[in-house]
Amino acid sequence: MDLLSATDWLRHRPGYTYPLAVALVGLTFLLRVAAGDDLSGFPFLSFLPAVLLASFVGGAGPGLLAAMLAGALVQQFFVEPHDAFWPVSAVQWIGLATFLINAVIIVSLMEMIIVAHGRQSRLRSELNSFNARLEETVAQRTAELRHEMEENAAAQAQVRQLQKMETIGQLTGGVAHDFNNMLAIIIGNLDLAQRRMTGHEDPRLLNSLQNARDGAQRAAVLTARLLAFSRQQPLAPEVIDVNKLVGGMSELLRRTLGEHIRIETVLAGGLWPTFADLSQLENAMLNLAVNARDAMPGGGHLTVETANTELDERYSRMHSEVEAGQYVMISMTDTGTGMSPEVIDRAFDPFYTTKGPGKGTGLGLSQVYGYIKQSGGHIKIYSEIDRGTTVKIYLPRHVGKADARLAAAGAQPIPQGSVNDTILVVEDDEHVRTMTAESLHELGYTVLQAASGVEALLLLEGNPEVDLIFTDIVMPQMSGRQLADAVQEKWPGIRILYTTGYTRNAIVHNGVLDHGVSLLAKPFSLEQLAHKIRELLNVPVSSGGEGTGSRA
Repeated sequence: MDLLSATDWLRHRPGYTYPLAVALVGLTFLLRVAAGDDLSGFPFLSFLPAVLLASFVGGAGPGLLAAMLAGALVQQFFVEPHDAFWPVSAVQWIGLATFLINAVIIVSLMEMIIVAHGRQSRLRSELNSFNARLEETVAQRTAELRHEMEENAAAQAQVRQLQKMETIGQLTGGVAHDFNNMLAIIIGNLDLAQRRMTGHEDPRLLNSLQNARDGAQRAAVLTARLLAFSRQQPLAPEVIDVNKLVGGMSELLRRTLGEHIRIETVLAGGLWPTFADLSQLENAMLNLAVNARDAMPGGGHLTVETANTELDERYSRMHSEVEAGQYVMISMTDTGTGMSPEVIDRAFDPFYTTKGPGKGTGLGLSQVYGYIKQSGGHIKIYSEIDRGTTVKIYLPRHVGKADARLAAAGAQPIPQGSVNDTILVVEDDEHVRTMTAESLHELGYTVLQAASGVEALLLLEGNPEVDLIFTDIVMPQMSGRQLADAVQEKWPGIRILYTTGYTRNAIVHNGVLDHGVSLLAKPFSLEQLAHKIRELLNVPVSSGGEGTGSRA
């Protein structure tokens, strides 16, 4: 193969190989003539080496030329009679044919060897090229990995903190159901105690009950916030007056941020309503406020502003994920240390944080970003080093009438029930079940109780007049969703209201409550229970057989 490689240059030059083939045949002819009588018989065999050499250095073309030229010379000068160009006998024809066949075989074999050599040379060249590219890629990737290792080393503390958060989240989720059950019992019984008072008791007793109820409500809020940190909350959108939201959060922000942060609100007149999850929006604003506080360790000024705004087509083209239209804007501006352009570009990346070890997981802004995007909105950061930061949240404008109950539920009297409305309470916790049943009795409803889904189905067989089932979701043997599916199949006119202290995927998908599902999260007050029950009973059952009657 080395010899073939050495003659590759010659095979690609036909101007040399064909004359060389003729020269080889001529040299063989001269040697044969010089040998004279010393080399007699089988004259064709003398020319086969010339054919072999010609095909070796030139390929098939020069080899066949050498074979034809050699056959003509042998027939003309070495076969009797010498003056005959063509064979004159069968033996001569056989001899010439045998020579030509052997010459063709030699040329073919040599051509296959040359072709195989060429293929091997190309493969070797491609392999060398591939190896060169591979070495270059390896060197480039090695440099990238070295850079990534340096970044990963800086992120190890964040990963460990995240693992701690996940562990806390699993623990919180495991105990949340029972904890919220206990809070439901406390709040429910306090509501019943306040409702059953005659008005002649010691005012100090009333104050004590109210203080206890306020404390239980704060505990419920704390539980909800812990769950928000430990897992994604399902979105239950509603019409929101952002000005009222910001005004109501001002005191909470002041207590959270501390006295060294001065808070100012600038509320726009005629602000449009928006449609979003209220609790998640509160959490997002609180998260941004805490980030602003951390950027002002020596104190500063936080301004919360609302406005109507329109993001036009030009802005939409500059931000491909934004749909042009009208938005309600919430702006939070601090006078802190600010962010560099590099930090702004990565601010919403998960696990990215500029805080010191142990002071942040890098998940806060990514959670806010995910919630805003899930709500169809947009979020933008504007910042300068040592000049402060502005974070603007854009939520789509809601067009239509707001729900009157949402706007004025707190001012309405507690709606009363009727003994003609029968409610089946399904709850595996005996104390919660008893408290819920007493609350519904107090509201005037006819109440049945079941400790499990199986027991509820047996009760329904004998009491088909049930109007609504108020069921826990997380129960042994049969979940609330499984119970509801069985009920809807056999008694489609019965409405379903779920309750839980720990929402799972039974009624939540893609982070949003399933369509047509009503949920009253634990712990709930007597007022919340009364409004929710009345809301469902006042909605006609759909003809499609869905008995939830919900606008949740």
